[in-house]
Amino acid sequence: MSVEHICMESRACHCHELSAENTLLMEKVSILSTQNAQLAEENRWFKEQFLLARHRQFGAKSERTTLDPSQLGPLFNEAEAILGSSPKEALEEKTITYTRRKKSIGHREEVLADLRTETIDYYLPEEERICECCGGPLHEMSTKTREELKIVPAQVSVIRHVRHVYACRNCDRNETSTPIVTAPSPLPIIEKSLASPSAIAHIMGMKYGDAMPLYRIEKHFEQFGVEMPRAVLSNWMIKGGELLSPIYTRMHTILLGHSPLHADETTLQVLKEDGRKAQSKSYMWQYCSGSVGPPIVLYEYQPTRDGDHPHRFLSGFKGYLHVDGYAGYNGIPGVILVGCWAHARRKFVEAQKVLPKDERENPEHRVNIALAYIKRLFKIEEELSNATPDERKAARELRSKPITDEFKTWLDVQAVQVLPKSTLGVAVGYCLGQWTKLEVYLTDGRLEISNNRAERSIKPFVIGRKNWLFANTPKGAKTSALIYSIVETAKANGLNPYTYLEYALDHMREIDPNDKSAIDELLPWSEPVKSALTKGVHSKGRS
Repeated sequence: MSVEHICMESRACHCHELSAENTLLMEKVSILSTQNAQLAEENRWFKEQFLLARHRQFGAKSERTTLDPSQLGPLFNEAEAILGSSPKEALEEKTITYTRRKKSIGHREEVLADLRTETIDYYLPEEERICECCGGPLHEMSTKTREELKIVPAQVSVIRHVRHVYACRNCDRNETSTPIVTAPSPLPIIEKSLASPSAIAHIMGMKYGDAMPLYRIEKHFEQFGVEMPRAVLSNWMIKGGELLSPIYTRMHTILLGHSPLHADETTLQVLKEDGRKAQSKSYMWQYCSGSVGPPIVLYEYQPTRDGDHPHRFLSGFKGYLHVDGYAGYNGIPGVILVGCWAHARRKFVEAQKVLPKDERENPEHRVNIALAYIKRLFKIEEELSNATPDERKAARELRSKPITDEFKTWLDVQAVQVLPKSTLGVAVGYCLGQWTKLEVYLTDGRLEISNNRAERSIKPFVIGRKNWLFANTPKGAKTSALIYSIVETAKANGLNPYTYLEYALDHMREIDPNDKSAIDELLPWSEPVKSALTKGVHSKGRS
């Protein structure tokens, strides 16, 4: 073999080794690039979560967006205006008239109109009604009036019910059976107890209306020189709740006969629950009526967030149900779920909060584009607030439907461009996953664009939970759900919770709990209740 041939084979072998080594290095570079991209994505995700957590702790809770849709260029003009216009059409001129806001007249009189008024007159003594100039008598020419509020603190007193007993002396004298007749009196709320309708209503109002825990109510009574242990107060709440339970049951039946409804749920801690740790999460479910029928707000305690609970509570209900994205509401027979655009907006607001300041204020950023779409939908609903259901449905078909169609097309494009685990990717994914429910509100003018009605109704419970923190037993949690339902429904119907509770407790102790017609007359929206409480019957105030 020649020397040249051996050198050629050596070079070929060396080149092969270099090629293999180069291939191996390229594979390593590819793996490292992939790992680097994954780490960069994870780092971005952690940064977003950190910024969100910091904003939730220290930032403003408002979801308002400052960008005006009119600033976003022709792409974001009203879709129906674009579809119905041509290049030859001139822009419509707007005339904006500014008027000076006048100071409201009679506002104080309107505020004080329903308060009891006590008038004190001040006169000059007769000997001082003499003119300093000529010595003649002074006559009254006018009056000067000022008003001030007078607060009468709550007072605790004892009502002693004395029932007089009567017998027949003639029968007693003739040694025959003597009839004994006792004067009737109202039945006690709780046997062998100091409880009264006003006392129980006062405590219920403080705990469930004013969010005061029982230990503070106990201290409240100590100020009046009355020892009222928490155990006694808790027992009064449970007994009072049992007395009011037929009203709750009747409201539940009436609620199921109306559509649409709203539903939501929030957490609750119950310390002494069989088979569960004290730290376990329980849930308070809340259901309320929509724009149709009397205002009704009902709470229900359940130890879990299992979807069987709304299925059972809403058994027999047929119609629309406004919900958030929780899957537990899916599959309820005869129920059409209506998605919440406020929840969809909230996802994009969170994505906006983690952006750098310059990008956050850029109207062309994808997050702001999404928020602009949603803001236009809410603006239309604001303009239709006084419309009839038929007018609202027609306007939505003309104005809102093109916007939602355009937004859906935009979301489909973004879904393949954004990182699924980023805050923007989560927001896009949520909208697409809920899209069939989000579109439902367009089909019926009675429906609302969001589930904010339920969130507003559940907020009093959330505020109260911050004060009393937990329920001791499941029985106490169920009682809280019942009383919260009575209190919030009374408020929704424009009633003072204390006066209604006193009125309802006073009447419930005297009627048959199975008498549906009698219960109907005690419902917060009934004519007898409205008439009695607006005319001052059982209208004693509470400080």
